Amino acid sequence: MTARLQIRFAGPHVSVQDGGRPGLARFGVPQSGPMDRTALAAANLALGNPAGAACIEVSLGGLTLECREGQVSFAIAGGGFIVEHAGRKSGAWQVATLRAGEILTLRPGPWGAWCYLAFAGDLQAPTWLNSRATHSQSGFGGGKLTTGGTVDIAAPRLVPHLAPDAPLPCPPFVRPLREIRATLGPQDRFFTPDQIAALEGAVWRMSGAYDRMGVRLSGPKLPPDAPLDMPSEPVARGSVQVAGDGVATVLLADHQTTGGYPKIATVLDADLDRFAQLRPGEAFQFRLVSPAEAVAHARLMARLRTTWLASLGRQR
Repeated sequence: MTARLQIRFAGPHVSVQDGGRPGLARFGVPQSGPMDRTALAAANLALGNPAGAACIEVSLGGLTLECREGQVSFAIAGGGFIVEHAGRKSGAWQVATLRAGEILTLRPGPWGAWCYLAFAGDLQAPTWLNSRATHSQSGFGGGKLTTGGTVDIAAPRLVPHLAPDAPLPCPPFVRPLREIRATLGPQDRFFTPDQIAALEGAVWRMSGAYDRMGVRLSGPKLPPDAPLDMPSEPVARGSVQVAGDGVATVLLADHQTTGGYPKIATVLDADLDRFAQLRPGEAFQFRLVSPAEAVAHARLMARLRTTWLASLGRQR
């Protein structure tokens, strides 16, 4: 049995994502996967799926689907998007069932930049290197959703005992952060003490140059105070990279695996999901922390997320 959904509209950067393809960066292959990893896991676990199962990542461009055949339960987690389903309007963070003839629309709401639509079943999409995560620059993987296409869910299931639009708990630690923790370096030697002070003291904004590879920041220019002669080296998700023009860029899910620009700082992985939920134009500040503080914060957030995600699985 298959549930077939017609894509009536898909905005830019709407794609199939799963847990990604770790371990391949040494071959030049980005990990990809969700911009907000906690939200993807939450949507899947609420339905009894594996945490890293394939689902649809929805950008601020929005998405509208029409169920043409079958029926399937779904879950939505991530940003505070507005959901219209079967004539009802509600918020994201819910579990419900989509039936033949019904229309499901997701569009931006009061907060957040990305949300995740998971289905109780197997979302059919191409795999690349054992993952359905879409690499946005090449299109490899499950692929981008386009208006007029279809989405098939094999072996669709109905999650029992659901009231219409049953809410998912939305804990405070998934909302966007206005203070982003980062550790200094690894190339802070390329920058003056005044520039490092500006990194932490300035109010930064997400610019419109924002995609799955990274986001250029609007704020003070930080031109490296040394010749850009460093060799290319591995780069990490969360690197705050500064090009010769002094513009800082935070690297995200589809970042390149190597780079030759200096990295003035690195955003803590524990804060990256919440950083990714900031919208273009929204403001934040960096807070530089010591390695010991970074480890303590990472452990705290790991405990909170693990406990919360486990509770979602037990509910089903």
